Amino acid sequence: MGRIERKFEDLRGKNEKALIVYLTAGDPSLEVTRALALQLADAGVDILEIGVPFSDPTADGPVIQAASQRALKTGTTLAGVLRMVADIRLISQIPIVLFGYFNPIFAYGAEKFAASAGEAGVDGVLVVDLPPEEAQELRVHTDAAGLDFISLVAPTTGRDRLKTILASATGFLYYISITGVTGTAAPKIEDIAREVGKIRKLTKMPIAVGFGISNAAQAKEIAAVADGIVIGSAVVKLIDENRDKSDLVEVVSDFVNEIRKILR
Repeated sequence: MGRIERKFEDLRGKNEKALIVYLTAGDPSLEVTRALALQLADAGVDILEIGVPFSDPTADGPVIQAASQRALKTGTTLAGVLRMVADIRLISQIPIVLFGYFNPIFAYGAEKFAASAGEAGVDGVLVVDLPPEEAQELRVHTDAAGLDFISLVAPTTGRDRLKTILASATGFLYYISITGVTGTAAPKIEDIAREVGKIRKLTKMPIAVGFGISNAAQAKEIAAVADGIVIGSAVVKLIDENRDKSDLVEVVSDFVNEIRKILR
């Protein structure tokens, strides 16, 4: 049993929901991302999503797009992100998912990436532009390395398409709460409850909801119908607003801690 499965099982036994936090690696630097990751793990975050910066992040809204561009300008690379994960793993056993796009992985080499990610201590990957029909090129290596392949489900995903996704999904399902890109609209709880209910009829896999969740009130409402919630753009924006302050790590940790309390 991997760290992700074990985490959801543990939370389910305590009737608690998972808090998943997204960080763009290298914004404002890999050193700060590492410090944030360790502080958030200590603050009770359940799973970390580490975004690998890419020049054309089509699924991301303006906040994460800007963070990705800043990270690339400071020289952040996939190899550097993997080294950072290995450093985190020396101290913390928090489950880590790499979030990104296939182009950097393809350039790095799919087989080499899977081996390096496994050795670094990555637990799962979420490659937003690899649908099930095209994922085998990477999955043949990531599956062999024991990495969960996290799958996205959208509000527009039909029943037949959902069955196709579920047939090969591992770790947890990431339900996109809105149509569009990250951080650009507020999710509607009634829509989420209806769609998550449909998914639950077809699988017992944990369902985490993300895109557009920015405060504790939203988190509490959505967690009532899901197994976990993902906070992304709100954290990335907070990091940018406080990037030059000495208490950046504490400011982000305090924000996340308020949401964590709601989920417990």
